[in-house]
Amino acid sequence: MTKFPFEADIKEILQDIDQYIDAVFSCLESEFLVMPKGLGFVEYRVFERGYEALKAATSGFDELNLDRVYPITLAEPISIVVLRAMLGFTPPEWAYLAAQRTGVTVSQGFVRSLDRKVRLAPETPLRANGVTEERLKALVKTACELLTQGAPEVENIQFHRLDKADTKQGLASLRNMAHLGLPYAMLLYERFLGRPFAGHRDSVSELVGDSLESAIEEVLSRAGISYRKTKRAERIGGFDQTPDFIIPSEFNPEIIIEAKITEDDGTARDKVTRIQHLGQLSLAGRANDQPKFEVVACIGGRGFGVRREDMKKMILAARGKVFTLKTLDQMVEFTRLKEFRTK
Repeated sequence: MTKFPFEADIKEILQDIDQYIDAVFSCLESEFLVMPKGLGFVEYRVFERGYEALKAATSGFDELNLDRVYPITLAEPISIVVLRAMLGFTPPEWAYLAAQRTGVTVSQGFVRSLDRKVRLAPETPLRANGVTEERLKALVKTACELLTQGAPEVENIQFHRLDKADTKQGLASLRNMAHLGLPYAMLLYERFLGRPFAGHRDSVSELVGDSLESAIEEVLSRAGISYRKTKRAERIGGFDQTPDFIIPSEFNPEIIIEAKITEDDGTARDKVTRIQHLGQLSLAGRANDQPKFEVVACIGGRGFGVRREDMKKMILAARGKVFTLKTLDQMVEFTRLKEFRTK
């Protein structure tokens, strides 16, 4: 029968740590195939509507210029997102090039806010005047020029960002894609270069972590345990790195819970280091081997299941108190949390 590290004391763990590494690995789950939509998720039907509006306004991309495109960005704001997708740029990259090419001050903050506003209300017409109008026109003008020009020649050891199936030859490429459809092999190649869903995955990374934190809150609330859930980037006295949960409060930290999810082994290593640091902090200035507070690690995702050495470090840093979503229901019973249980 599998025995988990939280069921053993540190001496037992040290005697056969590989057994406990295997136990944690056996119950790690990954949800990388499913992502939350989050606020600002753009449905395909909405995106396609913006594309068709842009296509119609430019006569099938025969005339891609400011006069044709700018009115559409106001009437059908989602066309701004479509335009950026055609470029293949992030909002800050688009802002930088627009400022560079037009001389208009287009800040990254402006483009990020515009992008978010459009994604939250993609079918609500925009109103632009003054500085906003000037900046939006600079963005549109830059996009039209770049898409019209296509990819310039570069050295053999370089690759231009516009060297894509739909933008390589400027308007000719756009027209071909609009009328003939995209060659499947080229589409797959560009996906290979750009990681499918990467932009959306990055934008909802915090929501992915929230699922584990919500599960921890449910366990604590069900047991009637007082806790302090910290906010992102919040500073807590006595901690140079703010933990996710403090029990019962930051004024009397008895138990620290770190909630970490990652699908990448490189990121997992960074998160293990963070838990190690908390483990070291709990023993700082202690003459005996008894920590000032208990460190509990709650983890998820395939990233933690790659490097055995990293898992060994985590188990030792948390003195065995490592839980996954599958074992979270045992967290109160096998940690000092049971001392604070009221239900």
